[in-house]
Amino acid sequence: MAHDSEAFIGIDTSKLKNAVAIAEAGRGGEVRYWGEIDTSEAATRKLIAKLEAKYSKLTFCYEAGPTGYGLCRLVTGLGHACDVVAPSLIPRKPGNRIKTNRRDAESLAKLLRAGELTAVWVPDAHHEAMRDLSRAREAAVKDLTAKRQQISSLLLRHALFYAGKTTWGRKHRTWLAQLRLAHRGTRLAFEELMAAEREAQARVGRLEAAIREAVPDWSLAPLVGALQAMRGIKLVTAVVVLAEVGDLSRFESPRQLMGWLGLVPSEDSTGGDVERGAITKAGNKRARRALVEAAWSYRHPPRVSLDMQARVAAAPGPARTIAWQAQTRLSARYRALVKRGKRPTVAVTAVAREMAGFVWDICRQVMPGGVRP
Repeated sequence: MAHDSEAFIGIDTSKLKNAVAIAEAGRGGEVRYWGEIDTSEAATRKLIAKLEAKYSKLTFCYEAGPTGYGLCRLVTGLGHACDVVAPSLIPRKPGNRIKTNRRDAESLAKLLRAGELTAVWVPDAHHEAMRDLSRAREAAVKDLTAKRQQISSLLLRHALFYAGKTTWGRKHRTWLAQLRLAHRGTRLAFEELMAAEREAQARVGRLEAAIREAVPDWSLAPLVGALQAMRGIKLVTAVVVLAEVGDLSRFESPRQLMGWLGLVPSEDSTGGDVERGAITKAGNKRARRALVEAAWSYRHPPRVSLDMQARVAAAPGPARTIAWQAQTRLSARYRALVKRGKRPTVAVTAVAREMAGFVWDICRQVMPGGVRP
């Protein structure tokens, strides 16, 4: 028979074993180390069954990390609350120099009981699959960039460089195909690098095609189309931002989203002195980078180009209105900051911060209730 009591369970996860600690409810509640269990589903179910027999309410937590969200989904599927907490926001004592699995589990249990932990948003399996596709494409793009840099470096060492304005277009590839290298070893190295570049480019194309195919069945598909009404945001950028941020309805204001993205200035103030520095970069780096890259398009005067017209026409009416307001404001904002002597990179970062506010507004208008389970 279950007792009328509550327990807070901290789990320090790893690949093979999970360390478990329990903090009973109340300020003076006992905190004890349960031990280590296998990471298998059967072992977790057995642990929960034993705890259910003793406590009337169970609340679990563990740190976000490489083990993913499977444990959270299992625990919530069994009817218990489970928080996946942000590791960077866990309070830590500066003088504590000893770190073990047992201490980490006990600390998590006590902090969970005290309400001192910050939970991250847990995506469903389909959303996580979209995030995996987005990140796989990002890795493929980095690999493609590295391959192209290796080719350029090889040619530069042999005093061969392209005189055109843009590289890796049709004219540049024609120039590469016509190169004649003197030594056989150099020719073989060049051909191998070119083959690797073509394969890397094909991999990027396959992943982008998979993203386009998966978007219609995604819970955030309406927002993907709506965000493309904004200048600088195409399908891939919209997917990257939404896959990383998730359900934007959890942010009560645009400022919360800006802070989560790490686009707000850092501050070191004391007394009457107020000092603000560079942006905090405390949030999701992928979403932040995507917005900053998109913000460079606001250097130019407001206009809807031929390339944008189809995307804008397909977006909902409220999204089109907000996107045009964003163009007129952010273009003027960029010019004003540059005129004041700000560096272009600083001005673009400021534009990206305000751009996040317009993204939040579009999401609020198009999906006011957020993602529905």
